[in-house]
Amino acid sequence: MIMLKEKIGYGLGDMASSMFWKLFGSYLMIFYTDVFGMPAAAVGTMFLVTRVWDSAFDPVVGILADRTHSRRGKFRPYLLFLAVPFALIGILTFTTPQWSLTTKIIYAYATYSLMMMVYSAINVPYASLLGVISADPHDRNLLAVYRMLFAYLGSFIALLLFMPMVNVFSRGHSEQYGWMMAVVVIAVACAALFYGCFALTRERVKPIKEVQNPLKEDLKDLFHNRPWWILLGAGIAALVFNSIRDGATVYYFKYFIVEENHETVSLFGLSFVLSGLYLAVGQAANIIGVMLAAPVSNRIGKKKTYMWSMICATLLSIVFYWLDRDDIALIFTFQVLISICAGSIFPLLWSMYADCADYSELKTGNRATGLIFSSSSMSQKFGWAIGSAVTGWLLAYFGFRANAVQNEQAIQGIKMFLSFLPAVGTMLSVAFISLYPLSEKKMKEITEELEERRRN
Repeated sequence: MIMLKEKIGYGLGDMASSMFWKLFGSYLMIFYTDVFGMPAAAVGTMFLVTRVWDSAFDPVVGILADRTHSRRGKFRPYLLFLAVPFALIGILTFTTPQWSLTTKIIYAYATYSLMMMVYSAINVPYASLLGVISADPHDRNLLAVYRMLFAYLGSFIALLLFMPMVNVFSRGHSEQYGWMMAVVVIAVACAALFYGCFALTRERVKPIKEVQNPLKEDLKDLFHNRPWWILLGAGIAALVFNSIRDGATVYYFKYFIVEENHETVSLFGLSFVLSGLYLAVGQAANIIGVMLAAPVSNRIGKKKTYMWSMICATLLSIVFYWLDRDDIALIFTFQVLISICAGSIFPLLWSMYADCADYSELKTGNRATGLIFSSSSMSQKFGWAIGSAVTGWLLAYFGFRANAVQNEQAIQGIKMFLSFLPAVGTMLSVAFISLYPLSEKKMKEITEELEERRRN
C-alpha cells in the first residue's frame, strides 16, 4: 500500500505540468493573436508544425528514460534536472520582443518548440513513474486519481489567478510585460512542485529481466500492442475535444458574451473576469469528475465509465450551441456538467496505459514503461496540435479580426468551438474506447501471472 505522502508527491508533478499546460491551452492562442500580434492562421499553422514535430520527440524521451540507470532511478532524475529549464523556457514563450512581425514569428516558433520539447523531456518520465511506483492496479488507480486531482487543482489556481495577475502587473507597464510577469509567478511555482515530486516518490517495480532489449525490439513490441493503439486514438480524440473548448473560451467571452459589459467579481484586491471564472469553475468540476472516476470505474469498469462520460459530454456540448449570451447561469451550469464528464476520463486513461505496460511485459517479457507512457504524452500533443490548428485556421476562415467587433459569421464560428466541434472529438473517443480489450478480470490475471514470474 502506497503511503499518503507519496500519493501527494506524485500529484505535485502533474500539478506543475498542468499549470503550464492549461495556460497553453486556454491563453496561448489569444496571447499570440491579441497580445503578441500574430495572424490567427499563422498561429494555427505554428501549433500544428511544432506540436507534430514534438509528438515525434516524445517516444525518443521514453526510449532514453527506459535506458536511464542511476541511483535515483530511471525516471525521477528528469524531474530534478529539468525543473528549472522548464520554468525558464515557459517564461520566454510568453515574452513579447519588440521586433518586426517576421522576426517575432521566428521567435515564437523557436521558444514554443523548445517549450514543448522540455515539456516532453520532463513529463514523459513523470508519467512513466506511475508504472514503477507500484505494481498493484488498485494503487495505480489511486495514484492516477491523485495525479488528476492535483493536476486540476493546479489548473484551477493558474486559470483563476492568471488574468488578475496580468492586470496587476500591467499597471504602469505594457500589457506584454503584465503577461510575462504573471507567467514568472507560475513558472517559479512549477519548478518548486517538480522538486517536491522528486523528493516524495520512489521507484519500486523492477522488470522481469534486467537486460534491455534492442530499440528495434521495443518498437516492434509497441506496434503489436493492440490496447496501446486503441488508447492512443481515444486519447488524441479526447484532447481534440479539450483543446478546442479551452482554446476558444477566451474568444467566446471576449467577442460573443462581451464580458467587459458584465460586472467583474473582486476579491482580495483582484478583479476576476467571466472567462477566468468560467475556466476555473471548469477545473473545479474536473476535480469532481476525477473523484468519481475511481469509485464508478471500480463498480462498472474503466471502459464503461469512459464511454458513458464521453457520450454525456457529446450531448451536452451539442446543446451548448443554443445558449444565448445572456444565459450566463446556464453557460456556467453546462460548463460544470461537461467538465465533470471530461475530468473522469483522464485518470482512467493513465491507469489503462499502465495496464498496457503490464500486458506488453506478459506477452514479450520486456517492460518498456517509458516508451508506452510516452505515447500518452504523444496523444496529448497530437490532440492539442489538431485542435489548436483547427481553431486558428477556422478563426481565419470565419473572418476573425483581433481586437475588433466580429461579424455574424465569426460569432457563429466562435460558438461552434464550444459545441459541435468538440463533440466530434468526444464521439471519436467513444468509438475508439469501445474496442479496448483489457477488462478488470483480464488485468487481474495478467498481474497475478507477472507477480509469479517475478518471484521465480
